[in-house]
Amino acid sequence: MPELIINGPVGRLESRYHHEPDPRSPLALILHPHPQFGGTMNNQVVYHLYYTFVERGFSVLRFNFRGVGRSQGYFDNGPGELADAATALDWMQIAKPDSKACWIVGVSFGTWIAMQLLMRRPEIDSFICVAPPANLYDFSFLAPCPASGLLVNGDRDRVVPSASVAELSQKTKVQKGIILQHDIIPEANHFFEGEAPMAALQESVGSYVDTRMVDILKNKSDD
Repeated sequence: MPELIINGPVGRLESRYHHEPDPRSPLALILHPHPQFGGTMNNQVVYHLYYTFVERGFSVLRFNFRGVGRSQGYFDNGPGELADAATALDWMQIAKPDSKACWIVGVSFGTWIAMQLLMRRPEIDSFICVAPPANLYDFSFLAPCPASGLLVNGDRDRVVPSASVAELSQKTKVQKGIILQHDIIPEANHFFEGEAPMAALQESVGSYVDTRMVDILKNKSDD
């Protein structure tokens, strides 16, 4: 897990990158929670998701948004963070030009940025949204959502109630063949604190990635 510095839109972006030797390894970019509420790339959910993808043979990148840790710049309430994410994805695609699939993953605030990036980058094949703050941010730009993905939250989340995530899943318009899966993790709060909730989150995400990758690769081989 070597430290990596990416040249971002307003200076360096502090990052951690796992490079898989296979030149066709799939990519996963993971975006952390809200910078002004303690969110960093070392958040425990981000950290465990990172290794969930590493274990599946992905090349994986997580980084600190501008103004967090050793990343330069200042919090920009969305537009700047989206630019940071786009730059990080560009870096990954240059490092792995022959990758067979591309995923975007977000945690809380990071999901709002991740889904905006999804709408702008058609090469993203799928996504994971953990605790998407559907009650706090406007996700109506998903019109329609261009890729299948997983929405997952805890049933004891007092920041983002399950009902708001379910409503986001049900109200989001999708293209033909696009499916949004919604998993609810028992006994889990917004931060999935505790060994059992974190393990259940990893199981949910890992299972979804395993199943979805089969479909992605099949669809690409049929093209």
